[in-house]
Amino acid sequence: MDAERLADTLRKTGQDHGLVGFGVCTVDPFDEVRFEMDRRIDLGLAGRRRFTYTDPEVATAVGRSFPWAERLVVASVTYLPAAGNPGPGAANTGRIARFATIDHYRPLRLGLAAVAEQLEAIGYRAEVLADDNRLVDRAAAVRAGVAWWGKSTMALAPGFGPWLLLGSVVTDAVLPVSPPMIRDCGTCVACIPACPTGALDEEGVLDATRCISYWAQTPGFIPHAIREAWGDRLYGCDDCLEACPPGSRLAEGAASTAGRVDLVDILERTDKELMAIYAHFYVPRRDARFLRRNALVALGHSGTGRAVPILTRYLESGTPVLRGHAAWSLARIGGDAARAALQHALSIETDPAVLEELKAVGREGGSR
Repeated sequence: MDAERLADTLRKTGQDHGLVGFGVCTVDPFDEVRFEMDRRIDLGLAGRRRFTYTDPEVATAVGRSFPWAERLVVASVTYLPAAGNPGPGAANTGRIARFATIDHYRPLRLGLAAVAEQLEAIGYRAEVLADDNRLVDRAAAVRAGVAWWGKSTMALAPGFGPWLLLGSVVTDAVLPVSPPMIRDCGTCVACIPACPTGALDEEGVLDATRCISYWAQTPGFIPHAIREAWGDRLYGCDDCLEACPPGSRLAEGAASTAGRVDLVDILERTDKELMAIYAHFYVPRRDARFLRRNALVALGHSGTGRAVPILTRYLESGTPVLRGHAAWSLARIGGDAARAALQHALSIETDPAVLEELKAVGREGGSR
């Protein structure tokens, strides 16, 4: 089978398995992307170096991990309308970003695996890369003509906007490359004011240290300014995606309700239960306390009197980060019971970070 026919066959296989975007690119190093990643690290915009930022040299040079590689077969899936939408806010509930309502990467991996199996069946090497630190998947998607790079830093495609998940198959098959997509965001800047923390600028640069999604996946105490903008989110943030015009029609068609959860119920569950239910989340160190921390912050925005007893119990947690965030949320909810709990906690607390949280909410008045 010649290379052109093979590429067409692989494309059809991908489409049959639900892939909505398909392209092929070279494995030449993504030098411009590497330069930009290094620049953001130097400026402190990348926060704690994780995911592809752990080692930009590896993430932007496929040949470092796969010396035999000749091409990247790049594909995408959309998770809308299947992911639905969280619907309007409700007391004591939180929302999950649409990409994470279930494991939406599973259809992508299955489609890429089918492409890889077809290549292997005729004697080529092939390995699936999806949500993998060894490749900046957005850079590959842009080079392969699957998407263009939006000002939100997301990869966008006609008809789908940013509602995409990306992955690749690295192979030694010398397939014909696809032309890049000749599109960009033009004068549109809708995503920039939509960001609740001002993490985006008009040059398409994201300050990760101001991004809610970043902090939802980062251990430790969440900065107060981020907490104030957090809203009722448990995991992720869709605000810049929802503002993106190319994806608006698809988002409007996601009519089913999904991704809204009872935060009190989450805080009452065991670690084992939480990690089973949300196994597809990236939770630092697979430690449920960070998911609990997120729920505590969300309750500070959506919580009512029903949340006060569970938040008060968390003031007695053996984990300082949970005591500190519980104090912050109780202060936002306010009321006599919340104030009494905070005053008692202040009288017995010994951890310096939690003490600072308790003193701070005391200075702010202990209520909204």
